[in-house]
Formats: sequence, C-alpha cells, structure tokens
Amino acid sequence: MADTEKKKAVAVTYDQQRGDAPLIVASGKGLMAEQIIKVAREAGVEIAQDADLTEVLSKVPVGTEIPVELYQAVAEVLAFVYRVNKKQRR
Repeated sequence: MADTEKKKAVAVTYDQQRGDAPLIVASGKGLMAEQIIKVAREAGVEIAQDADLTEVLSKVPVGTEIPVELYQAVAEVLAFVYRVNKKQRR
C-alpha cells in the first residue's frame, strides 16, 4: 500500500456563533485526504498533524459536532492553529 493510501485527513471548524462544539467539515483517506490537505493549504489554513486524533476524528460523521470526550484534544490543536495564525499575521 502506498503512503497516499494510508494518509488520512480531517477538517474541523469552530464558530462560537453557530454551535457549542467544533464541527467535522471534511474527512477522508488516500486521495480524498490529499485533496483536503491541498484545499487547506491553498486557503492558508494551518495544518496540525496528530495521527491518533485524526484516527479518532475520522470516525465522526462529516457535519457532526465532535464528541465531548474529544473537546480537550481538539481544543489543544485549535489553540496551536490560532497561535500560528496570529504569528503569521504580524
């Protein structure tokens, strides 16, 4: 199996005005994961890599808020992304 086939990606968004928890907006493996990553990079979205978290989040259906059990882990990733984005804006 090629590396591309093993690759997984999950896109998460969080908007306090729209919901209580982060939402899974895209998920896929192989070529779909490559496309998710490509679109994120083109949009200037910071990408965090966490294979274990990606594995768990990939089981959450697209369009669904993340489960309460994952709030802390996702919050840490989002905090990292916000920090990086803030530094890049300076």
